[in-house]
Amino acid sequence: MSNSLLLPLHLRPIPHFPSALVRVGDKNPCAVPFSTLNLTSTCASSNRRPLLPIMSSESLSSLTNSYLNQLDDLADFEKILSPDGRISICGFGSLLSERSAKSTFPDLINFRVARLNGFRRVFAHVAPIFFERGIANPETKEISSLSVEPCEGETLIVTVFEIQKSEIPAFMERELEFRFLAVLPETLEGEPFGHPAVLCARYSDEEFFQIRCKGSKEIYFQLYGRYNIDKIWRDDVLPCRVYLRHCVLAAKNLGDVAYNNFLDHTYLGDRKTTIRTYLATTGSGITEEEPPESLKTRYGG
Repeated sequence: MSNSLLLPLHLRPIPHFPSALVRVGDKNPCAVPFSTLNLTSTCASSNRRPLLPIMSSESLSSLTNSYLNQLDDLADFEKILSPDGRISICGFGSLLSERSAKSTFPDLINFRVARLNGFRRVFAHVAPIFFERGIANPETKEISSLSVEPCEGETLIVTVFEIQKSEIPAFMERELEFRFLAVLPETLEGEPFGHPAVLCARYSDEEFFQIRCKGSKEIYFQLYGRYNIDKIWRDDVLPCRVYLRHCVLAAKNLGDVAYNNFLDHTYLGDRKTTIRTYLATTGSGITEEEPPESLKTRYGG
C-alpha cells in the first residue's frame, strides 16, 4: 500500500483531471445553527483541491475508478449539479432503504441501485443521533454508525438518487461529521454514470474539531460532548443494534446482490470482521430484535 494513501485526503497528491482518476487504496440533527458553522462559505485553504469539471460521456467512460474530489463547501457542491439543478447522493447504510431516504428527502427522484468501486463500509464512528433516540448502548459500546473509506479492491452496492439544490445545505448540516467526496458510481453492468454523486466518507477528529467546529469547544460540546463523546472516529466500537438491523433489512430488500454485498463488504472497526461473521457470532439475534415502537417505521428496513 502506498504511504500517500495513509494521509488525510486533503494532503494526498492532487491528481490531474480529466485524463486519469485516482485509484484509491487502502446522524444527527445539529444543535448548532448552521450559519454559525458556515460550511457553505468559500474555503480559503491552500490545500483545497481543484474540482473536476463536468466531463463528456466519452471522458467518463474511460475512467476506471470512483473517487473524484473532496467537496469542502456549498460552492463545490454546486459545481457538480446536473443540468436541471439537482445533485446525486450515494446511500450506503440507512439510505439503502427508499422509505428511509424519502423520510429524509421527500422530493427525491430516480432512486436506483449502483456499484461503487474502491470503497468499503466500516462501523467506526459514534453517532449522537443514537443517544438522542435512546438506542445507543455505551456499556457494550454498541454505539456506532456506518461510514465508508477508500479501500483498493473493494466494491460496494449502493443506492443513488437526486435531490434539489435547495436541499444541499440541510444535507451538509445533517451529515456534519463526514468528509464529502464526489464519486463516480456505475451501473451494475459496469457503465459509469454520466454525472458524479456525493458520498459521505470517513473524516477525522482533528479535522472535525478544527474545521467543522472552528476549534470551538462550545460547538463540539453541543454536537458531541453533551453525550460524553470525546472521540468520534474509533476502531473499538460496535454497531448500534437497531441501526444495523435496519441497514441489513434495507440491503435485503434491494435483492440478493445488494444483501450479500452488505454482509461481506461491511466491517467492524477492526477492518477484519465482516458483518456476516459478526451476525453469526457476537451479534447473533440482532436481526430478530424489534426496534422501539416509536422507531419501527424509521428503522424498519
